[in-house]
Amino acid sequence: MSDNNLVISVDAMGGDNSPRVVVEGIARAHKNNPDIKFLLFGDEAKVSEEMKRFPNLKKFCTLVHTSERVRNEDKPSQVIRNKNTSMYMAIDAVRQGQAQAVVSAGNTGALMAISKMILKTIQKIHRPAICTLIPHKKGRCVMLDLGANTECSAINLAEFAIIGNILAKHSLGIESPRVALMNIGAEEMKGREEIHQAAKIIKASHLDLNFIGYIEPHQIGEGYADVIVADGFSGNIALKTMEGTARLVTGLMKNSIKNSLLAKLGLPFLFPALWSLKRTMDPRKYNGGMFVGLNGLSVKSHGGTDAFGFSHALDNAAKLVRQNFVQTIRDEVENIDLDELSQDILYDVY
Repeated sequence: MSDNNLVISVDAMGGDNSPRVVVEGIARAHKNNPDIKFLLFGDEAKVSEEMKRFPNLKKFCTLVHTSERVRNEDKPSQVIRNKNTSMYMAIDAVRQGQAQAVVSAGNTGALMAISKMILKTIQKIHRPAICTLIPHKKGRCVMLDLGANTECSAINLAEFAIIGNILAKHSLGIESPRVALMNIGAEEMKGREEIHQAAKIIKASHLDLNFIGYIEPHQIGEGYADVIVADGFSGNIALKTMEGTARLVTGLMKNSIKNSLLAKLGLPFLFPALWSLKRTMDPRKYNGGMFVGLNGLSVKSHGGTDAFGFSHALDNAAKLVRQNFVQTIRDEVENIDLDELSQDILYDVY
């Protein structure tokens, strides 16, 4: 797809510090994507006021007024039918073909529910999942689900393994990605029954997956696996723990340097290594998780991110559109008989 035809729909009212962070994030993202256009949905008065800080935004942004917004405390069941919210209208713009992707930092549950209702799931996929790339010692890996489904069945986890395998092949260029299920231990008897059953499905089925078994959370950063599969509850906790640890480490390093004369003297020599470490560990660079399994591209930004982080969510959305990820997943899944997976688990249980 030509960049001249690429439009990203944005929920300007989603997130903890909207629309300020959203508008500034768009201004930052435009520097890396000068030919992309943005379709903003939100309170016209508030968004326009923020846009005054970036006069050039008017050249590549179209603002559509919405009278309502989805709040963080709103339940998905309360907002899913409200067509007047900035989130609903931003997602619907993708369905109508006005945009090729939607980005929101708003309520995760609502974004998931509305995206699933409007965009629909790819045929054969039972549940979409939030997926993103995360860093480890040897590069990056695909991790899902990161919060879309707090409870998952064995068949859901097996489907996530399939989708993650497809993403790792295409986004990381790995011919045979190592796929692992996140668990509390490597031993087969540990963890929930759903995880055990998912492992049996993957091992016993016709799936051509390089399944390496279980991986514990502390091993994620070691680079043992290229695809890490978890239920949304565990995956979200693991991701946020990693993000918090990254901020802790960088904060401790800053304090150590600040309080040590020797460290300050040696800083010019250490700066390249420290800067490289900071860039690698900065969680804002990995902001923007894709809802995989939908017939449209919906990207979730962290609600509390800053403009730098939101710009990366927009960058990620643009990259996914250019790589035609939705169609890639659709084509690959079409060649897999997921109903046979269901029969595998039923046969094993009964």
